[in-house]
Amino acid sequence: MRMMKEVSFLVLNDQVADSLEQLLESLIKMVGKANQNADSLQKQLHVANQDVESLQKRICQLEWIMKRQLHHREMGPLKVYPTSPTNMISEISENFPFHI
Repeated sequence: MRMMKEVSFLVLNDQVADSLEQLLESLIKMVGKANQNADSLQKQLHVANQDVESLQKRICQLEWIMKRQLHHREMGPLKVYPTSPTNMISEISENFPFHI
């Protein structure tokens, strides 16, 4: 009887060992997939950061262009006058801006 208990105990230990081995293999695979996902997310984050930096540079360029256009509009010596015949030449010459 004692021999039967020892044999059944050994069989039970083998089953537990097999189950633990399968569990360990499963956990190793899960960790591997998690690492792959983390690497993929890291690469995507890097690309997204580069895109954001590129957009910020472009926004700065556009802001600079807009400021320069506003500056040129304010300081520019040209003014668009209407071409309708109702305006007299004297009226136009009075409004012509001169910058010194």
